[in-house]
Amino acid sequence: MSEAAPPERSNLLDLEGRIALVSGAGQGVGAATAHHLAAQGAKVVVNDFVAERATEVATQINDGGGTAIGIQGDVTDFASVTAMVDAARDAFGPVDVLVNNAGNAGANPSAVTGKPFWEKDPEEWAPFLDVNLYGVLHCCRAVLPGMIDAGNGGRIITVLSDAGRVGEAGLEVYSAAKAGAGGLTRGLARSLGRFDITANNVAIAATRTPAIQAMTENEDLAKRVLKNYIIRRFGEPSDVAAMVTFLASKAAGWTTGQTYPVNGGFSVNQ
Repeated sequence: MSEAAPPERSNLLDLEGRIALVSGAGQGVGAATAHHLAAQGAKVVVNDFVAERATEVATQINDGGGTAIGIQGDVTDFASVTAMVDAARDAFGPVDVLVNNAGNAGANPSAVTGKPFWEKDPEEWAPFLDVNLYGVLHCCRAVLPGMIDAGNGGRIITVLSDAGRVGEAGLEVYSAAKAGAGGLTRGLARSLGRFDITANNVAIAATRTPAIQAMTENEDLAKRVLKNYIIRRFGEPSDVAAMVTFLASKAAGWTTGQTYPVNGGFSVNQ
């Protein structure tokens, strides 16, 4: 067998010509991901439930020399997601890269109580399931027909929580929703490989976002939490965005159906 020729130097993360849709991209991990993808040349559709946040991130990208639009959309509503995907197609073309980032351990704080699972009514599960599971289902269902028809391959990347792997007391339904989204990814990987579309998960833990701001600002609590991490710091949104960018790129073209922990070694300690 002859030796393979050495690869030429190139930017394996180059996303020039790709169209990326990032849900929940108005702040935190989603915003960082939108910026990272744009920096590598992708045209980015910045989605958020709050229109002003989506517009602000898109404006920042455009002011920095990238290309982006902000689109308000509610991932819990399939009609809203379909309209968002249609708007993305009208602006740039069919989506090549879908990043399912929208999610929240509280989802709708007004509907979440501190009761244990065995005292909660089924309607109290909805805030967790609607965003973290159905939101992913809606986005995948809306994007995939155009991605398949375009014939250019594609990427589905879903941001999970380690709660979906190890479970979290008090967040049982959230944990189940994240585990379900992870299972969807693995199933899609099997279905979509023949179209050169990959599907992968990124599982994160305590990452410095608005959702855990109170934890990061409480010195005693932060110390207790970080004892579970090999790298003794909270994750940054850019840590997650870097992994998502890799999975969106041609460097990850033969990688599918996997879950990549970006958690400072938390999973090693469990």
